[in-house]
Amino acid sequence: MTSNSFSSLPISSAFVANLDSLGYKKMTAIQAQGLPHVLQGKDLIAKAKTGSGKTATFGIGLLQKINPRFFGVQALVLCPTRELADQVGKELRKLARSTPNIKLVLLCGGKPFAAQKGSLEHGAHIAVGTPGRIQDHLTRGTLILTGVNTLVLDEADRMLDMGFLDVITEIIAETPKARQTLLFSATYPDLITKMCRTILQEPVTVSVEAEHHDTVIEQTFYQVKNQQRKNALLGLFEHYQPETALVFCHTKIQCDEVARYLQEHQIEALAIHGDLEQRERDQVLVRFTNHSCPVLVATDLAARGLDIKSLQAVINFELPHDPEIYVHRIGRTGRAGETGIALSLFTEQEHLRVKAIETFQNKPSRCDTGESLQPNPGFTLQAPMVTIQLDSGRKNKIRPGDLLGALTGDAGLSGSQIGKIDIFDISSYVAVERSALSQVLKYFTNGKVKGRSVRARKII
Repeated sequence: MTSNSFSSLPISSAFVANLDSLGYKKMTAIQAQGLPHVLQGKDLIAKAKTGSGKTATFGIGLLQKINPRFFGVQALVLCPTRELADQVGKELRKLARSTPNIKLVLLCGGKPFAAQKGSLEHGAHIAVGTPGRIQDHLTRGTLILTGVNTLVLDEADRMLDMGFLDVITEIIAETPKARQTLLFSATYPDLITKMCRTILQEPVTVSVEAEHHDTVIEQTFYQVKNQQRKNALLGLFEHYQPETALVFCHTKIQCDEVARYLQEHQIEALAIHGDLEQRERDQVLVRFTNHSCPVLVATDLAARGLDIKSLQAVINFELPHDPEIYVHRIGRTGRAGETGIALSLFTEQEHLRVKAIETFQNKPSRCDTGESLQPNPGFTLQAPMVTIQLDSGRKNKIRPGDLLGALTGDAGLSGSQIGKIDIFDISSYVAVERSALSQVLKYFTNGKVKGRSVRARKII
């Protein structure tokens, strides 16, 4: 038994076995530092980036305190975006598999209020959601927080950046004072410090080093003239030829322009930002995470909470002013034992931003010029998969296994031709190999899933 083994924690053997089945073989740094305190019931301030294992840190803790016999909200998790809330909810459901009869409700905007109200009326142990929608439920009396024993603020810095301070304060006022509060933040601005003083009691502070080693993430900065920035971006793709990439921009307009520019140069790309409708955001994220679109162009806020497997490159179309944000951005590659590259464009006027990153990381940066990039005019980038949208989802009792069974059975596909399956309330998305597209669409013109006809179309 080692100090980073989950079996060293005061949790049941059934819970440990479930963690092992989910791939939790040993604790990450934030779990090893934070979980002992969380399980002792202490308030916690954790400075940790996305991908550090923080969801399991608070998830394991809050699940130990749930009483399945009491059908009231006992744990509340606040997240800045619906995407992060959805990701957290899915992970908590997996962690709760060893504990029977645990019910979790997702409370986010962009989803019907009435359905959420119904779930709350039937009783829920855990509520995960965004501040705005949770405040709506409190205002209308459909959510009661007097039984909350664990409050989690996930990515607190982003919630404050989005202007949620007053809303969060109102929500916290509805919870008991004798609760455990767990606050997670990638950065630690003054506003977080002030908030911690008022909502936490004698908190323990843990911090995970955010430095990215060159053996894991290779960082290179390219100096360009401002009018050459788009050409240089294309040069990065032609020179490095990544199969997957996340490109960071400052503004929504910039995101759209960059994505359009890449598409015009035969690089399949999608933009995500706050102006997209929720349905469009869902489809963009589904396509990027299921490998049916290789490049995502995003603002920091839109990309927050993304859990992307095997991301090869992070590209800064423009460097952020805050070096902590830079470190957070590039930490999306080089995860889970893999390596990645972080490529950044900067102008002469932005050289101070590079210097700030050097100071923050306490090491010199590898700098070059855009002219050094090897051009490859014939380079194109197309995803190996395409996404099929089906008009049935969770409300139709559709499960991933139902779709997998239909496609590998009646439709005649092999399992290797089918990728990620995402089930939403009234629709589902399936990634299939590009070569199998016509076969899948032909099947759904007459084929059925669970005895009912299902319409299908390719997402463009």
